[in-house]
Amino acid sequence: MRTLGVDLGRVRIGLAIADDVLRTARALTTITRRGEARDLAAITDLALDYEVTRAVLGLPLNMDGSEGPSARLARAFAPKLSAALGVPVELFDERLSSFEAESRLREQGISSKDARSMVDAEAAAVILQGWLDGSAAR
Repeated sequence: MRTLGVDLGRVRIGLAIADDVLRTARALTTITRRGEARDLAAITDLALDYEVTRAVLGLPLNMDGSEGPSARLARAFAPKLSAALGVPVELFDERLSSFEAESRLREQGISSKDARSMVDAEAAAVILQGWLDGSAAR
């Protein structure tokens, strides 16, 4: 079974993948937003290629745990993503995922300029790895 990690942004969508055997998330790609239907189609194509059986969508909560406009956007997107992929979609708290992604890329020696194009996919990997680690504890 493979799980797709999704970091939904207003400009880009980061995607990551993990399987149940290795339980290690890895960044895949970033999709530039081009409208909801085209975004869902692009994610679906990738999910089919990887034979995804579930997805984890980052839920961008505020630091105090409250939900703002970005969290509401993610909640509204989740059922549409589930319908497009034909798999369950779980929401996962993504607080500080972009910060963690930027730190990981810096540790790999990737310049800030180059990291801009990679941070969304890396953030999706952070979100997915957090979910994997949390699900192992359940």
